[in-house]
Amino acid sequence: MKKRKPLIAVICLMLLAGISLTETQVKAENSSVTITTNDLNVRQGPGLSYPILGQAQKGDRFNFISREGEWIKINFQGEDGYVASWLVANTASSQKEEKAADENSQVVITTDGLRVRKGPGTSYGVLGTIQKGAAYKAKSTEGSWVKIQTPYGDGWVADEFVKFSGTQKKSSPSSSQTGEITANSLNVRNEPSLQSDIIGKLNSGETVDVLSQNGSWTEISFSGNTGWISSQYIAVQSLQSEGRPKQSLFGKIGTITATTLTVRNKGSLNGKPIGSVAKGQTFPILEEADNWVKIEFQPGNYGWAASWFIDITAEKNSGSTQQNIDGSSAIILHNGSNIRKKASTQSSVIYRANKGDSFEIISLNNDWYGIRLPNGEKGFLAGWIVTVEGSAPAVTKPGAEKHLNNKTIVLDPGHGGRDNGTTGARGTREKDITIRTAQLLAEKLRAAGANVILTRSGDTYLPLPSRVGISHHHNADAFISIHYDSTPDRTARGATTYYYHPFQKEMAANIHTNVTAMTSLRDRGYRVGDYHVIRENKRNAVLIELGYLSNPAEEALIASAQYQQSAAAGIYQGLARYFKN
Repeated sequence: MKKRKPLIAVICLMLLAGISLTETQVKAENSSVTITTNDLNVRQGPGLSYPILGQAQKGDRFNFISREGEWIKINFQGEDGYVASWLVANTASSQKEEKAADENSQVVITTDGLRVRKGPGTSYGVLGTIQKGAAYKAKSTEGSWVKIQTPYGDGWVADEFVKFSGTQKKSSPSSSQTGEITANSLNVRNEPSLQSDIIGKLNSGETVDVLSQNGSWTEISFSGNTGWISSQYIAVQSLQSEGRPKQSLFGKIGTITATTLTVRNKGSLNGKPIGSVAKGQTFPILEEADNWVKIEFQPGNYGWAASWFIDITAEKNSGSTQQNIDGSSAIILHNGSNIRKKASTQSSVIYRANKGDSFEIISLNNDWYGIRLPNGEKGFLAGWIVTVEGSAPAVTKPGAEKHLNNKTIVLDPGHGGRDNGTTGARGTREKDITIRTAQLLAEKLRAAGANVILTRSGDTYLPLPSRVGISHHHNADAFISIHYDSTPDRTARGATTYYYHPFQKEMAANIHTNVTAMTSLRDRGYRVGDYHVIRENKRNAVLIELGYLSNPAEEALIASAQYQQSAAAGIYQGLARYFKN
């Protein structure tokens, strides 16, 4: 029996280790992260260069697995995925219980410049700042923190800097904002939803007290009670902060460089347009995500604009533009490309690079990339002689806009509705990605002053003769039909451009040359193609196949944001060169 004691001891140790391991795993499983922004890319690895697994939405919660530098590993749809740590909030099983506030609870801010945070604690990121006297709806409380509804979305503030007012919002005597209605017969609803009941109507020019804003909805005082209206039909002005200089959350200021730039309700081309801004206007940058920036485009109205049409500078320093360029590289397109000491063609050449050479991008100065040279020094490359890998925006050659101004360009996103087109090896549908490319290209062309018409702006089916009819009806200067290719040969790759009539050949050549240069796709040439939308088109028309969805590797590339930018920039530049000639 004595000989068995060591064996029993070993078994006991193993059991204790198992219990300890189980407790560690349970603790890890109870830790989670909550997504704090819409359309957040979940990647296959801890970096912007890894392929995208899918997208998560604001408020989604996932099990936390581990942290790798600035990236967090999560369980995403049964797979390991990675999200940027600065775009999530950590939660854990040990958190204090969150209690819902009374449905009529409101808080009035008692100090200036109060920070609104993503979670109940000073360790959470800052969404924005709010001012003394402003009133917001209270959603819940947790410990010494209060969750409130603000123009930045739902956020948390310390309860020592707020004063509760239980039913104040019904009479709204201390409302710090008013708004002027900009549409006739505007529905007022009892909840922030199109499915909620209509409790009245307002007309253009009427003024109302604004109680709070929640994304695309604004809460107002209405007939002694409260109601909700669409934020896009009210111009909000703050009474308390009138005359106060606006401050940027990140210390950055953005100046609009496009003639007219659309502002959307989320940082994506799929976002709903809620307003527009004009060239030369300047706004504080409130948030940055995936080449989009959040701005206050009207007093009290917030939205997202594409950052590649915005010059971003430090708030107190007009130095180099700071863009979302982490992890990006510039790939040289031509042998003997000049790298200069300063961001100017007049500056001295300090290095020469050849086609295929890659350099880390460390800054963006208007149309020039600041790069790191092999010897560690900094140099500058003209953005139009490189292609970009990573999140940095693609640059088109300056001056191109003058050749596109006032041109009528019809963009034809292939397929749609019941016609999916081809489906990629990873499940990418052609009809979805053609409209993404077309929308991105439309933004660029409109910013240059072109008159852009899309044959379809949503997931709708349109017969081929109708697409050609749109070209003829608008007397188009150019008609671009956008497609993605497929073949049983899964190794096939590259871009092909088609024309039918001889007078279409020159435009096809210009577009094809610039697309292959900007995207680095295999050049499959431009040639005659017997396709209805170019054969029956009396206008200058081309059909372009922007890569093979049937090739898994090329499909992953095509779906990336940087490829979409590069493809749109290539078509844009090709059109500009054609019209210049």
